[in-house]
Amino acid sequence: MSESIVVRNVSKEFTLRYHRSIKQMTIAAMRRQEISEKFSAIDDVSFTVQQGESVGLMGLNGSGKSTLLKLINGVMRPDKGEVLTRGRIAGLIATGAGFHPRLTGRDNVYLNAAILGMTQKETDAKFDQIVEFADIGKFLDVPVGNYSSGMFSRLGFAVAVHTDSDIFLIDEVLAVGDKPFKQKCLARMEEIRKEGRTMFYVSHAARSVRRMCDRVLVLEGGRLGFDGPTAEGIRYVKYDDPKSTGDELAEGLDDEELGADI
Repeated sequence: MSESIVVRNVSKEFTLRYHRSIKQMTIAAMRRQEISEKFSAIDDVSFTVQQGESVGLMGLNGSGKSTLLKLINGVMRPDKGEVLTRGRIAGLIATGAGFHPRLTGRDNVYLNAAILGMTQKETDAKFDQIVEFADIGKFLDVPVGNYSSGMFSRLGFAVAVHTDSDIFLIDEVLAVGDKPFKQKCLARMEEIRKEGRTMFYVSHAARSVRRMCDRVLVLEGGRLGFDGPTAEGIRYVKYDDPKSTGDELAEGLDDEELGADI
């Protein structure tokens, strides 16, 4: 089995600026107040994901999950360490990412697919499947700047899941949408998993992580606090109780739909 994702001693810092204008910064400096402060979003994180693994990334808000996902996707570069990936990467890491608000949904399907590495010929072949999956009806020819966040997610996810890729990344976007769409998303993610693609799933949703993933990573303040089996990871992050997790993806789905291990 080959390595699909290698994250080696990766760190990423951001700068918090307390004052925006030159005047504010000058006054703050004269008063010997802090003008800015650096904080570490990802701090010396290392792990390896094998081809075909389904990995859930969990942790409290602000723990660095989305930043790590963007580093793996190549949207950001680490300040220290290295991130290595093998093959084409697809997925949805932010609602509306890769969409132009003035273009129609139809045009944005081709734009987003091109960003994900698909040729026009590939997109033409899968266009009908994408549109059917997104199920946005007459809004396909409306500028996406008029879309709701749910419609953004439906169209973006539809493009992502129909991209031929080796690695599939997804960041907690399935909480948007009605029950039938959530069920359709889960079913498609299971198909991707069975196809042998590497899946990296960022979520607070314990039940969907338990269903979709065979391994869990837990970030704590930018550091890797846990790396191991799914059930142990969920217990580690104390998300065993669905009432306390904000488990939006699982909300409205009964136990039979979610699986008997819940």
